[in-house]
Amino acid sequence: MTPDVTDEQIRALAATARPFSLAVLRWAPGRGQDGADAVELEHQRRMVGLRTSGTIAVLCPVLSDDVAGVAVMTVDPEGARTLMADDPCVRAGMMTVEVLPCVGFPGDALPG
Repeated sequence: MTPDVTDEQIRALAATARPFSLAVLRWAPGRGQDGADAVELEHQRRMVGLRTSGTIAVLCPVLSDDVAGVAVMTVDPEGARTLMADDPCVRAGMMTVEVLPCVGFPGDALPG
C-alpha cells in the first residue's frame, strides 16, 4: 500500500533535488573477446575507485545479459561521459555507455 503523501511533502522533497548523472553500461559484442576477464577486472577496479573517491555515489552491477550496470555519478553529464569513455571495458568494445542527466535527493540510500 502506498502511504498518503501531501502536495507539500512533494514540493519539499523536490526543493532538495540535486543534479547527478546516471551512467548505464550495456554489454557489447566484444564481451567474449580474448582477455575479457582481465579487462573486466580493470573495469571493476576503476569503478570501485570512482566510488571510493565519491565520483560514483551509487554503484549497481546488474545481473543481466544486456545491462552490465548503472552508476549514479556526482559529476555533470559531460564529465561522466568523459570518465566513462576511458573505462577499460568501453575502450575494449566490451560495453557501451549511455549517460543521462538526473536528479536525486540528499540522504537517499540503499537499505543496509
